[in-house]
Amino acid sequence: MIKIYYDEDANLEDLKEKTIGIIGYGNQGNAQAQNLRDSGMKVIVADIKESLNWRKAKESNFIVKEVKEVAKEADIIQILVPDESQGELYKKDISPYLKKGKTLGFSHGFNIHFNQIVPPPDVDVFMVAPKGPGSLLRKMYVDKKGVPCLIAIQQNASGLAKNMALAYAKGIGGTRAGVIETSFKEETETDLFGEQVVLCGGVTALIKAGFEVLVEAGYQPEMAYFECLNELKLIVDLIYEGGFSKMRSDISNTAEYGDLTRGPRIITEKTKEEMRKILKEIQSGEFAREWVLENKSNRVVFNALAKKDKEHLIEKVGQNLRKMMSWIKEEQN
Repeated sequence: MIKIYYDEDANLEDLKEKTIGIIGYGNQGNAQAQNLRDSGMKVIVADIKESLNWRKAKESNFIVKEVKEVAKEADIIQILVPDESQGELYKKDISPYLKKGKTLGFSHGFNIHFNQIVPPPDVDVFMVAPKGPGSLLRKMYVDKKGVPCLIAIQQNASGLAKNMALAYAKGIGGTRAGVIETSFKEETETDLFGEQVVLCGGVTALIKAGFEVLVEAGYQPEMAYFECLNELKLIVDLIYEGGFSKMRSDISNTAEYGDLTRGPRIITEKTKEEMRKILKEIQSGEFAREWVLENKSNRVVFNALAKKDKEHLIEKVGQNLRKMMSWIKEEQN
């Protein structure tokens, strides 16, 4: 049975004598840094000198230094830059300053699991991964609540890595909601699978396909946009709030019957077989190798595919229709 850790299972004293270095003051970095500081931790921040994030960290009254300086000074080095940047940054500015007693921290396991970063055996390596964006992590902390987190221990040289990971999770507010223990392997592979097959790749491909079928059949693109994209948020919000059951209780009987009888005709065994292939590509490291090489070759394929999708009719129609939706701008402000 899975164990969930809460506030009483973690002790902030395990971090009290530590200096925590946050590498990257982006969406997660700024939230984690602020929450840790508000929990009484000593926090220093690293980012590209004089960049926007560097200035934001300064404005938030953090001590801000270059990466190598933070790597020298910090006891816990939490790496929160994008996956594709971590390997080179580690080799150049972090690895030379690692020594026994230090800890490397992550919020995603990609670079450790796929050996883009191979730490020395005498340092601790843990992951604390909030299951929500940095903006939500910060908001929940300020509201005296929390975002659920995952923790994982890759190396436990000191024998105290799990205690520190739980304390870190408590410091950012995670133990208020609950913390689940996993592994770098499980977190990385399930995260990539979810992004590719459902949350991003699967959803956007399904939306585009539905939109294209309606437009090809002669329906107005605006109608296709409303029915295949715009209303998706309403459905996802209901599922988020109470699972499939709440969604089905709130939609019409006609919609529920169509859901139950036609949905399985769209996501077939053939679709699941393709999902299994994608999972194998993730598990074998094939996807990771492809992504690493893509970045080394200036993202030629990535940029071409992104450009093609930006020029899709659904994007042009959506841009015009969203001007009618004043509440979207209100939500963003």
